[in-house]
Amino acid sequence: MARLTGEENVICDSDTLTECGRGVRFTVRWHEALRPAFVIRFHGRISGYLNRCSHRQIELDWEAGEFFDFSRQTLICATHGARYAPDSGACLAGPCAGAGLIPLGVGESGGKIFLEPADAVHLVQSNINSESNRPVS
Repeated sequence: MARLTGEENVICDSDTLTECGRGVRFTVRWHEALRPAFVIRFHGRISGYLNRCSHRQIELDWEAGEFFDFSRQTLICATHGARYAPDSGACLAGPCAGAGLIPLGVGESGGKIFLEPADAVHLVQSNINSESNRPVS
């Protein structure tokens, strides 16, 4: 994937994401459809995924931007309890039956988190201009 760090690809400021903390929601055009997505920080690394459970195509977060379970070690679907590995999106337990989250290419550079655009994925709405730095709904 080509690494582009122009403003049009910035999701949020790096310091918005804390270790195992609240994720940042944003919107992508994925295969010509608008889809919710999110980024999180886990073990110092940034990971991004489409915000949809692999069990049922619904958003994961139990409150806007809250993707981690109470242990802060797995991502959880608030509706069905499916659990996913934060660093790979792999299904760990629950009704996801081995199907993982759909990963997005994301990176971190110059104090910014950005989407690495691919042929089928483009940033539509980011969090970067939000005064409160709260996740985009």
